[in-house]
Amino acid sequence: MLRRVHAFAGLALALMLLVVATTGVLLSVEPAMNRLAWPAVAPGTSVAALADAVAARHQRVDSIRVRGDGAVTATFNDGAGKMVEAVDPRSGASLGAYESSAFFRFVVDLHRSLLMGDGGRIAVALAALGMLALGLTGTMMLARSLGGVSAILKPVRGDAARRWHGELGRLALVGLLLSSLTAAYLAATTFGIAPMPEPTPPAVAASGGPAAPIRSLAGLAGTDVSDLKQLTFPARKDPAGSFRLRTSEGEALVDPSTGATLAFARTSTIERIGEWAYVLHTGRASWAFALALGLTTAAAPALGATGFLIWLKRRSARPRLPANIPARSADTILLVGSEGGSTWGFARTLHAALTAQGHRVHAAEMNAVGPEHLDAERLLILTATYGDGGAPASAGLFLDRLAKLDRPIATAVLGFGDRSFPSFCGYARAVAEAIEAKGWPRLLAFKRIDRRSAQEFSQWGHDLGAALGRDLELKHVAERPKTTALALIGREMYGEAVGAPVAILRFEAAAEASGRPGQLPRFEAGDLLGVLPPGDDMPRLYSLASSTRDGVVEICVRLREGGLCSTFLHGLGVGDRIEAFVRDNPSFRPAAGRTPLILIGAGAGVGPLAGFVRANDAERPVHLYWGGRSPSSDFLYQHEFAEQIARRRLTTLRTAFSREPGEAAYVQDRLAADAHRLRDLVRQEAQILVCGGRDMAHAVARTVDRLVGPLGLDLATLRSQGRYLEDVY
Repeated sequence: MLRRVHAFAGLALALMLLVVATTGVLLSVEPAMNRLAWPAVAPGTSVAALADAVAARHQRVDSIRVRGDGAVTATFNDGAGKMVEAVDPRSGASLGAYESSAFFRFVVDLHRSLLMGDGGRIAVALAALGMLALGLTGTMMLARSLGGVSAILKPVRGDAARRWHGELGRLALVGLLLSSLTAAYLAATTFGIAPMPEPTPPAVAASGGPAAPIRSLAGLAGTDVSDLKQLTFPARKDPAGSFRLRTSEGEALVDPSTGATLAFARTSTIERIGEWAYVLHTGRASWAFALALGLTTAAAPALGATGFLIWLKRRSARPRLPANIPARSADTILLVGSEGGSTWGFARTLHAALTAQGHRVHAAEMNAVGPEHLDAERLLILTATYGDGGAPASAGLFLDRLAKLDRPIATAVLGFGDRSFPSFCGYARAVAEAIEAKGWPRLLAFKRIDRRSAQEFSQWGHDLGAALGRDLELKHVAERPKTTALALIGREMYGEAVGAPVAILRFEAAAEASGRPGQLPRFEAGDLLGVLPPGDDMPRLYSLASSTRDGVVEICVRLREGGLCSTFLHGLGVGDRIEAFVRDNPSFRPAAGRTPLILIGAGAGVGPLAGFVRANDAERPVHLYWGGRSPSSDFLYQHEFAEQIARRRLTTLRTAFSREPGEAAYVQDRLAADAHRLRDLVRQEAQILVCGGRDMAHAVARTVDRLVGPLGLDLATLRSQGRYLEDVY
């Protein structure tokens, strides 16, 4: 529901919001320009002194007013008609004729009414409500995607459009909400929906005596110009007329003969709310605040553009499935819950494989589930998880609709997620448990796929095929990404003596066909390099040990028996080329700041950790724990780590070698031995990053969970705080 409201408000109001936001940015500059144009209204001068000085220069003064643009003006008539001049608020001296900017008058009219009168004002009011809806729903969606309100400041994950949308929205949130809420309130007062009473003192006649010098009137002398809104002079031929003094406190009538305050009406709370709404919306109280407000408003067009790109990508991500059988005729129902569209790619692969085996398959969104889907022989559910256990875009209604269905059907649930999230495949698990609670027969046990692993999906396909009595091969290939040609420029070999060869491979951008030098994509250590081996469009992902600033692409690759890509990479010679692409991996990256880092890895998993050490120019405390087999054979980066310790980029290095005679140990053993020191680092808000094989990661996770227990913490808490990150394969 949140996503629908957010998308509808954004798409329907995009153009109008663009106009309103652009004019708002222009108007935010006006207070700063006015601050340069007019003397500041500062405390120290009484209204009586100012009025006396102005009156001394003119035959008749009608009023003195402090305007919204900061100018103090006097309206007077010296026999040539009514005129307006700007005056110095300290001395009352004339600063020349006053005329507001024609340009800003035009921008204000465009901003308030789109140059269309009351109809335009209504449209702008609706735009303000739309902006308010966008801000509120966007905030709730961002919190959900990051793992809850407590995680609202964590880095935003996803592609470039999502990251820009989330980060800009977070930075501009307060300003946009303030602007939209105050705009909506001001519109409500304009059309009488919200009351806006003005203080009106009771009509009281003045004494009628001869006018005293204005400077001597106590009712005016006791008010500072900095509090003045407007002073209206008594009509010349009205002996019962009074000075009408309007300040932030209210409105008073002052006797021009005695200087006594005849009546006073205090500003109501409702009027103060209206005044504050105006001040906050326009930034009139402070030019610096106005500029800050303008900067947040300037984010609106960028948010609209990135939001549109996200919507367009989500809309286009759902593939068209050939031979999608109607539900009533299908023997297999395939329901898909997808947030960004990648799960539909896996569904297409499964749909095609089952169809090729002779099955009649109907695929639909999970939200479409209904009684007609229960006439089939089996139900397969493929679903992602949104944020920390939430439903993805196409599955928000599924559980409620599932509760109303009571005809059993053999079911299998496959979840897609990211193991680094605290609630890995949390929504998929909730679906599996809901189906289990209904007592429906289970076709396959609940399975989770980490980071869209094609290998894990293929294994699940073999299990499904076995359950169906068929040989089912799921060879999922994501849409082939745009690749960059890289040329090998160097290698270091380790581990051959212990039967576990690992190569550190370094590449540069290959020269183009024209002979011009190639250009590396932008990447950071910890991002992923997707490599396409010859004859196979399925990319293999390797964690990057370098960043763009290093000028090389560096990965650590362990040779796996029968591994197509690792065999290809280990067989490369200097100058040989590969086709590869970079995939951002912001979920595995050190947090900014000076808090300590605890880096834990084993084998080739040391690659990104070495990259993090290289990038530690600020010399923050970094403690590396790494495990290998033999110090004489596979001590990766041994010499570089010694150099980094000397350069203070690496604070400590603790190694564990499983085949070291007499001292065999694993990395989790070193952690347990250093429990006291590690607890101390955790107390200092240390962040822990783990990279390597799944078995090692599980053992490390259990050790860390026990280690932080005496601190009143656990692994789940550290994960939810972004202080325990994993890159596991």
